[in-house]
Amino acid sequence: MRTCQNCHNKWSWKQTFKRSFTLGGGMICPYCEEKQYVSARMRKRGSLIPLIIIPMIMSGNLFFGPSYIALFALIGIIPLYAAMYPFFAELSNKEELF
Repeated sequence: MRTCQNCHNKWSWKQTFKRSFTLGGGMICPYCEEKQYVSARMRKRGSLIPLIIIPMIMSGNLFFGPSYIALFALIGIIPLYAAMYPFFAELSNKEELF
């Protein structure tokens, strides 16, 4: 799981998942109470993956016609992506720009 860059404690999946939905841009470490930020590298990857997969599914609808498989794939990707995010999140002490 993710490791705090300040106190070097590992966050659990549940802690990372809950803190990934904060709106302030930073996540408070549950151990040392210091603010941690998602690294710029992870933000790039995190925004790129849905922007590639969702248009691929939608273009499949254009070529092969609408189907329930595409609908279930779109509905299934969002929770799957949210569940996998804590495994790949990288933390940083300071907010990094792209």
